[in-house]
Amino acid sequence: MTLTPTQTLITVAVLVLGTVITRAMPFFLFPPNRETPAFVMYLGRVLPYAVMGLLVVFCLKGVTVTAAPYGLPELIAILCILVLHLWKNNILLSIGGGTIIYMLLVQHFFI
Repeated sequence: MTLTPTQTLITVAVLVLGTVITRAMPFFLFPPNRETPAFVMYLGRVLPYAVMGLLVVFCLKGVTVTAAPYGLPELIAILCILVLHLWKNNILLSIGGGTIIYMLLVQHFFI
């Protein structure tokens, strides 16, 4: 289905408006002269860990340990992530290195 120029313009305008509203909303809800609610501070502390756990579960949900390659690429990549993080304590290096290792494994070794 092809959109007309008017439909495309309306779609882009609605997307821009939605983005601006969601980006500006925290500044109106939590102005600098008021204290941030305790619940929001709590969410700021616990959500990063919850999101990382959710991402790990999501990434590993399709791994089959009963058939070849028995989850070996994933296991090797996770071990590389752990070693990199314990060694350098750098999240970007850990995630990037693990991703590169995993992609090399599934594209060249576990075909």
